[in-house]
Order: sequence, then structure tokens, then C-alpha cells
Amino acid sequence: MGKIFITGSAEGLGSLSAQALARRGHDVYLHARSAQRAADARAACPQARDVLVADLSSTEETKALAARLGALGPWDAVVHNAGVMHGVDSLRGPEGLPVLFATNTLAPYLLTCLVDPPPRRHVFLSSDMHYSGDAAPATLRDPDRLRSCGYSDSKLHNVLLAGWFARSFRRRGLGDVTCNSMDPGWVPTKMGGASAPGDIKAAVDTYLLLAEGAGTAEGQTGKYWLSSQECSPKPEANDEKTQDQLIESLAKISGVKPPE
Repeated sequence: MGKIFITGSAEGLGSLSAQALARRGHDVYLHARSAQRAADARAACPQARDVLVADLSSTEETKALAARLGALGPWDAVVHNAGVMHGVDSLRGPEGLPVLFATNTLAPYLLTCLVDPPPRRHVFLSSDMHYSGDAAPATLRDPDRLRSCGYSDSKLHNVLLAGWFARSFRRRGLGDVTCNSMDPGWVPTKMGGASAPGDIKAAVDTYLLLAEGAGTAEGQTGKYWLSSQECSPKPEANDEKTQDQLIESLAKISGVKPPE
């Protein structure tokens, strides 16, 4: 059985997927942004091994989380599930970065760069909203415009991250490390709303497929998934120069370069 860490697993799909993975015998570690949220996470998934606390809108707390994950590793999978959407437009994290950018885009970048040894599988949570994300080179090159990204942009960034890191691990001779992105669909969670029409079981099944690296996902990397099937993301998401530009800008903003 695997050792799996899921960010943003106090509620919603992160929690439901953690519960499902724990029932299947995996050692599941949860994440929450505060002690109170950690208590909520533990109550929802008492089978979890532990709950790690870090505010992902803080680059320093995210780096500290990466160090702790490294100490607790090795990991079979890290699921980059945490994300914010509503009511954060004017909010800034402790280091002054916009909360949406720091949580949705920069945190998964930092964790993937810094957790050592690398988990065998990374899963990046995207959305069909990524199709309307801005991948213009001028935007990705401009730190101010990149930091001011919207939700759709951040979900495109998640697909770009999966593609870039998939290539990076192969270049480094770590071809057994996989990185995939997924669309959970518009499902009835707190973020999606009670009237969302999507199939929440199908979403959880996709989390499980990619976290376990099983079935049709076995050995697959740099792919985009929906309802446990590989599908096509926005064309720019597969463009290597676009992926390279995002990584270059995130490295400049954070001061953290990806391993070579």
C-alpha cells in the first residue's frame, strides 16, 4: 500500500479522496491551513496517519511543509488539491503575494521542487476552466501580471506544471516519477455549489486512479485526465516553450529554482 499526502484535505474532494484512499489501505496524510481546520480534517478522516498544518498562501510555510514532507518520506504520491476561488481577490499572504496565486500556482510548484526524495507520483488539480486561462507569453513573462492571475489562469498553470515537471523528471533520469493533471468536473462541493451537476464519485475515482498510478494511469505522465480517462487540455498547455516560461517566472518570483 502507498503513502499519500493530499493538500487541502479538510473538506470537499480532498477529504473524500483521503477517506477513499484510507479505506483501500493506504497511509494517508492530510493537510490543513490552520489548527482548527486540522481538527476538521481529522474528524472527517480519522483513519489518516497525521494532519500537517501549513498556510499555502505563505511561501515560508510552504517551504517548511516541503522540508517536513522530505523528512517523512519517501512518498508514493502527493496530490496538489488545495485551491481557492471565491472571495480572495483582495487578500494577500504573509509575504504579500496574492492568496490565489500563492495557493493555486506557487505552492504546488514549490512542493514539487523541494520535496526530496521526489514522490513517485504528483497529481495537479486543474479544472475545465483552464480552457479560458491566459497562456500569452507576455503574461507569463510579466511577474506582476502573473501574480495577478485569476482562477482560470491558475488552473491552466496546474496543467503546465504537470507537463513541465513530467519532462524534467525524465531529463533527470527519473522516468518512474509521474506528473499528471486532472479535471474533477463541476461537482457538488462547497466550492462547486450544491447544484453542480457533476458526478462526485467519478471525480473521487479519478483521484484514486492517479494517486495509485493504477489501471489506465499506470506509467502515464504529463497527461490530463477527466473521469478516469486521458483527454486533451487547452493546446497551449502542451507547448514546451509555454511551460518553460511559466517555470522561469515562478523561479524568479519565489527564488526557488527547480532541481536539475
